[in-house]
Amino acid sequence: MAFHIVLVEPEIPANTGNISRTCAATGTWLHLVRPLGFDTDDRTLKRAGLDYWHSVKLEYHDSFQEVKDKYKDGRFFFATTKADRLYTDFTFQDGDFLVFGKETKGLAPEILAEHPGQLMKLPMSDAVRSLNLSNSAAIILYEGLRQTGFPGLH
Repeated sequence: MAFHIVLVEPEIPANTGNISRTCAATGTWLHLVRPLGFDTDDRTLKRAGLDYWHSVKLEYHDSFQEVKDKYKDGRFFFATTKADRLYTDFTFQDGDFLVFGKETKGLAPEILAEHPGQLMKLPMSDAVRSLNLSNSAAIILYEGLRQTGFPGLH
């Protein structure tokens, strides 16, 4: 089993490329939910992922609901600045889904409303609206990996 990162309607190819590299390095699945704000042949996307794309376990989905329907037994956690709880307040398990929204707007209000007990945030000062998407994904993923003993990693 492995963790899953779900990017719902990502807009910036470099962020998705960076996240793909993190996924390749950790054996994490990457799920991209359309519409994407870039072409998957985008040079910036490929450059950010370097030559690791062949190592990424990648799935495309037409909606977030499609992800939930396909992985009915999955445990989903949602990163949002609107959460009351920190990501460190959660106990993660191998196979969990870590869900992130688009860079400009985050996750849709209806997704957040459907999962109030699974919303998590990163602590930060009021000086910024949010952290970079690829940084946020890496921080939360590595917390899950730490909690599960970094399975398969050395």
